[in-house]
This record gives sequence, structure tokens and C-alpha cells, in this order.
Amino acid sequence: MCVAAVAWHAHPDWPLLVAANRDEFHARPSAPLARWQDGSGIVAGRDCLGGGTWLGVAESGRKAPGGMVLVTNYRVPEGSVPGRPSRGKLVTDLLQGREPGPIETMNPFNLIQVKGGEARFLTNHPQSTSRPLAPGLHGLSNGGFDLPWPKTLQVQQAVASWLSAAPNAADGLSALLDALRAETPDPRLAQPEQGPEPRFAPVFIRNPVYGTRCSTVIAVHRSGAGKIAERSFAPDGSTSGEIHIDLDWSEG
Repeated sequence: MCVAAVAWHAHPDWPLLVAANRDEFHARPSAPLARWQDGSGIVAGRDCLGGGTWLGVAESGRKAPGGMVLVTNYRVPEGSVPGRPSRGKLVTDLLQGREPGPIETMNPFNLIQVKGGEARFLTNHPQSTSRPLAPGLHGLSNGGFDLPWPKTLQVQQAVASWLSAAPNAADGLSALLDALRAETPDPRLAQPEQGPEPRFAPVFIRNPVYGTRCSTVIAVHRSGAGKIAERSFAPDGSTSGEIHIDLDWSEG
């Protein structure tokens, strides 16, 4: 996943709203959004190569409260080191209540976890750090946390607009899915180049080899009722599928 915006307790009716794009090689095998049939309670897409996922939720029940975890790669000049543990397994471990193994052994990442009314940010670059996530609107891409890259700001603006329309926006998530399809950067948000991110990188990447594979939106109401939606894309950038699943984060 290469860009995400997370609104955590930024609206009284919507304690959690997430909008994110996953950018990946189109040849990497993946399964679409679904309830996993392995007893884990996870609702997510699946990386069929690494076995984990880039973004997932767990519904509440007798064993645990509902939760959400997303991870992004942290791009570094030397690139990823082959053979290191999968960062996607971080997501599945945390969703099932397991703390991950030594995160220092993994390639660089950023991660946001929401569980039991609390949220935290976790990274292993430039050093291992875990801290509470403050209420508000946060952006995440392939660099530092809340770094104001233009495409990150663009998605954050879309999330803020959705929340400003609430509760009428509760009828659907199409507006956010459409915003994640933006191929034209907003020149008003241009910033000096920072690290590996070009000034005008688009939210949606259309490329037959490496591009945006899917867009995902999660909205959880204060009642505990929620939805997760995924829109997937073919290598030519056309929509190849769309899935919506109702969630239950009420007290189990």
C-alpha cells in the first residue's frame, strides 16, 4: 500500500475512517477482499505470495474487540533486502492479538493499528518506535509518518470532505473510492521533493507492470456498525471488481 489517510476520532459519529491505495506488481498473486475462512475473524484481501495482507479488519466478538491494521513499505535508497520476514504477516498477527516477532529483522515499514478504543503508530525505521495515535486526521505513504506529500494530502482532503458530509455520507463509500482513483495531482498541494517522493506523484498509479492494484475504504460508526469496500484494478487501470462487506464492531 502506498498511500493512506486515517481519521481517528476526528468526527463524533465516525470514530474510524480509512481510505487507502495498494500499489504493487500486477504479477504478484493476490486474493480479493473476503472474510477469511480459517477461524481468524479477519476480513481482508490476501497476498498469496507472502501469506499476509496489507490492510485488514477483525470483527468484535467474545474473544476480542474489533480491530484494524494497515502497513506501508518505507522506501529507502538501498531498497528491500530479499529473504526477510513478510511485513504482511505483521497485519495478520496483530489482528489476531499476537505481537509480532523482532521488527528490526523486517524491511522498513510504517503501521497503524486500531484496537479496543485505542490506536498506535508502529515503525522500524530509522529505529523501532511505537506510540499512541492522537485523535485527528493522519496521512501515511512510503516515507515518514504524517509527511505532507502531495498525494497523501490529497487523500486526507477527500477523507475530510466525506466526514464534513456525514451523516448523509453514511449511505455509501463511492465518493472516497472515486477520490482514490485520482490520476491527476492537485498542483495546489505541491511541495518540494522529500526523499523518494516526487512532487507530483498521483494518488492512483496506472502502469501495466507496477501500479495501483486496489482501493480500500473502511468506515466505522460510533454504534459499532461499519463497512469495508474494495475496488480492484486490472493492469490497464480499468476496474476489475468491487466488493462491499458489512462489519460489526459492537461489543461482543
